[in-house]
Amino acid sequence: MPSVLVTGASRGIGRGLVERFAARGWQVIATARDPAGMTIAGAVERYPLDVTDPASIARLTAAIAGRPLDVLVNNAGVYGPREVRLGAIDYEAFRAVLETNTLGPVRLTEALLPNLRVGTRKTVVTVSSIMGSIARTESPGGLIYRTSKAAVNMAMRSIAMELGGEGFTVVVVHPGWVRTDMGGPNATLDVATSADHLVRLIERLRASDNGRFFDHDGSELPW
Repeated sequence: MPSVLVTGASRGIGRGLVERFAARGWQVIATARDPAGMTIAGAVERYPLDVTDPASIARLTAAIAGRPLDVLVNNAGVYGPREVRLGAIDYEAFRAVLETNTLGPVRLTEALLPNLRVGTRKTVVTVSSIMGSIARTESPGGLIYRTSKAAVNMAMRSIAMELGGEGFTVVVVHPGWVRTDMGGPNATLDVATSADHLVRLIERLRASDNGRFFDHDGSELPW
């Protein structure tokens, strides 16, 4: 059966992805800053991981050294300050969001390359957002979050170009507007629906999809 590692798995979309993968028979590794607090159904391995901490990443990679990994799902993310205006930008908060949303996925992808290279699917999926699409940005707001997601989109597009010759499939996905702590109560999708769509999308990814940006329903989004 295929194997998958999901970050940010203690709640929201991450937990939904872990539960859906486990229900479909995948070998699942769930990571979170506090794995002891994860309440996840099914046979799932749990490891502590802070994607902003190189030492935490090193401990994880040591724990699973030599194990093939078919799919990495970079899901851990934060929104940061919601009210951001020019003249009053909190640059420390900006840096913190970039550390999690942009540098975290790059760090972890790089660290787990040995595992992914010996896996069968060689797939990296980063949960981004339509808010990171420059082409779809037509109103103000969300400066910090949007910047972090646009940046991770470019990082993963670049990584896709670098690893494509090895048969990797590296994509970014928009999970939809989901009812989570980040998405809020008025969002249009529940976690189970978003996770189900994403897992089905991930299962049908092929090398020809390398470097693409997908909506949760499988349609392609503009960069």
